[in-house]
Parts: sequence; structure tokens; C-alpha cells
Amino acid sequence: MQILVLHGPNLNLFGRREPHIYGRTTLPEINARLQALAVELDVELAITQSNHEGVLIDFLHQHIDSAQGALINPAGLTQHGVPLHDAIKAMPFPSLEVHMSNIAAREAWRAHSIISPAVRGTVQGLGVQSYLVALRGLVGLLRDPTPAPAAAR
Repeated sequence: MQILVLHGPNLNLFGRREPHIYGRTTLPEINARLQALAVELDVELAITQSNHEGVLIDFLHQHIDSAQGALINPAGLTQHGVPLHDAIKAMPFPSLEVHMSNIAAREAWRAHSIISPAVRGTVQGLGVQSYLVALRGLVGLLRDPTPAPAAAR
């Protein structure tokens, strides 16, 4: 089972950027923790980070027929990434939106996510654990044959 992990703009600066909000864990450390959990869960990860929306969209398109799910931290594209939203909706697999911080508890403009309507669910506000909880949750969803209620699809 292949799971995509997409990290949006400026997330390559984790560990340096606003550590009072995001902590000191770096993106390579987050990816290593995700890879270790993937081994435990017997799944394969394909991971990318880009500061450019089109690269993230191309990554989704590239894996449209090989991936079974995606974790997406849209970062600064959360509020304005219409093309990313549309690409997520075009995928035949479920995606989860991930944020290290609780975007609803920050600046008012951050509270609205244009990405949320395109994904199955959102995990936020747990720091690095947001990614790990999301990976466990997504794998659980993919392995559970019970269909989701219509409103949750």
C-alpha cells in the first residue's frame, strides 16, 4: 500500500521557522518518524516537499494510479490553493489534511481552509504527532472495509 505525503510551502524550514509554534523538529526528522511508522504499519511512503503548488499537483497526478491515500500539509496553500484543492478532489483515493498547529486558534484568516472540503478529514494542533496520528488514521481507513457515511466521503 502506497501513501503519499505532501509538505507545502516553507515546511522545509520546520525546526527554524517560528519554533514557538511549530517546535524544533526538522522536516527530515518528521519524515524519518513517518518512515519508521510506515514500516510498523507495513505501508510504503512517497514523500515530497515543495514551495510551488504546481509541483505538489504534479506529484499527485504522477501517483494517481499507484497510491492508495495521501497526507497533505498544504501550509500556506491552505487558504488559497484552489488548484491543489481541485487536484485532491480528482484523486481516486482518500486524503487527510495535516497541520502541526491548530489553525483555528491562530490568526482569523488562517481558520478557513479551502483544502478541507476536498479531504476526508483533518488532523491538526498536535505538533509532529499530527502527522503520525494522520498516518495511523489513514491506514486504518484504508484497511477498514466498512463504508463511510455519505456525508463523510
